[in-house]
Amino acid sequence: MTLPQLPVSIPSPDISYIDLGPFRLHFYAVFILIGVVLAVLLTSRRLRAAGHQGSEAIDIALWAVPFGIVGGRLYHVVTHPGDYFYPGADLLKILYVWEGGIAIFGGVVFGLVGIWIGARRTKLHFLVFLDALAPGMLIAQAVGRIGNYFNQELYGSPTTLPWGLQIDPSSPAFPAGLPEDTLFHPLFLYELIWNLAGAATVLLVERAIFRDRRPHPGTGLSLGLYLLWYGIGRAWFESFRLDPTELLVAGIKINLLTALAAAVVGILLLVNARRLERRRAVRRSAELAVEES
Repeated sequence: MTLPQLPVSIPSPDISYIDLGPFRLHFYAVFILIGVVLAVLLTSRRLRAAGHQGSEAIDIALWAVPFGIVGGRLYHVVTHPGDYFYPGADLLKILYVWEGGIAIFGGVVFGLVGIWIGARRTKLHFLVFLDALAPGMLIAQAVGRIGNYFNQELYGSPTTLPWGLQIDPSSPAFPAGLPEDTLFHPLFLYELIWNLAGAATVLLVERAIFRDRRPHPGTGLSLGLYLLWYGIGRAWFESFRLDPTELLVAGIKINLLTALAAAVVGILLLVNARRLERRRAVRRSAELAVEES
């Protein structure tokens, strides 16, 4: 009896879109949209569990998503100038977001502006929404990485591991000088798994800290966990990501530096959340003492 052979690599899709009549549907955009919807649904549920209406998630998303897409695209273009600015370049391609290239760091920074505007309009505290959003954001980023897979645009250094990723040798991003059958680390898959594990971690830590097993947004705890978890993981992935047009600062990838900065901000938020939780515990104890007296 001959046993079936295990796969020795991960093939990349040979398509990245489908045509529906006169419309072209890019899988990259589809998975980003799916991620956004999942994040909004989870955030709405968490807000309701914390005593809010829940509809604020949709109202704020209407501001945050457009800001995030614009910011993510701008960050990508600025950090990859060689892909868009060269003799004879079609500058309109800067707008072709469906071809890939929405950087999460730019999306987060500009998205925060949209969230701030939306939160003010809905009269919801800025940090309350961000805490409620944290696990959903990680899930959205995980789903979005499937779009990167279809675009063959997120992979690491060459590898001989069984799960090595095949990349089309004709791709402009394929490293020069390497054999056509070279396999690469599937960073899209690594980050997908890392982000899902991060979402689970945020929820588990919340349950461990809050005895009533309901989210208590507003302290910055969940946001801090998100930034720390994602920052550490992204810094690690960037250390062996192949991206020849990456902007460098003092010889270090800008994305790696940004990821480390996010992790540091996450730590500061966690320290502050711990301080706020202690204050809350002292206040609860004082209230109980008054009731008993």
